[in-house]
Amino acid sequence: MENALVITDLEKRYAGGTEALKGVSLTVPSGELFALLGPNGAGKTTLIGIITGLVTKTGGKVGVFDIDIEKEPERARAMIGLCGQEINFDPWMKPLDVLVNQAGYYGIPRSVALPRARKLLADLGLAEKNDQIGWRLSGGMKRRLMIARALIHSPKFLILDEPTAGVDVELRRSMWDYLTTLTKGGITILLTTHYLEEAERLAKRVAIINKGEIVANGTMEDILALHDGTAHASGYGGGKLEEVFVQLTSGSTSSSRAT
Repeated sequence: MENALVITDLEKRYAGGTEALKGVSLTVPSGELFALLGPNGAGKTTLIGIITGLVTKTGGKVGVFDIDIEKEPERARAMIGLCGQEINFDPWMKPLDVLVNQAGYYGIPRSVALPRARKLLADLGLAEKNDQIGWRLSGGMKRRLMIARALIHSPKFLILDEPTAGVDVELRRSMWDYLTTLTKGGITILLTTHYLEEAERLAKRVAIINKGEIVANGTMEDILALHDGTAHASGYGGGKLEEVFVQLTSGSTSSSRAT
């Protein structure tokens, strides 16, 4: 099976001496939805920043569909669509224009971009908002527009960083259905989320990162099998994945599990 992403011994040390990533190795098979989970400050954002060329690594290697991001950065970036946490499109632009302008950055002519943009907006339930100014969109619509923008250049690898944050349950479930459709169509998705039931529902494989190290990595079944049957000390019993997550990130775990 071809791999969409291969990370080997990735390190990031910031100027102040903070080690954000401590020799992370990770493989994401193509055509799957892979969940990357971890508490705030665990290294997820730094990892995504390096993959997308926004952050410079200190050591290690990253390949996207066998393209070294350091040796061929532009070719690697063309393979990737990024939907970040922050809503960062021009709020005075209409959704259709947001997508067509983004396509222009990848050299896609307007004649190609327009029908592609209209289809994406329709697929994501935004067709009726084509001519509405961006700032008037609801929070959920803005999130969907961000996903559409990430897909406008037809990337093979989609990175979604907290795509359903602040989105209501009904809309979140419709977005789940859309993401499942994308993977069935051959697009690989790397998902970060704090909604662990979302990861449990969607992901075939999962990695948990804590303090810059991968503490668990495997199929969803592998990770759920790490559940030791004990609930969190607070007495609250969440889902199995949530219990495993708390188990692995509340202590000082440093060795990778279920690899």
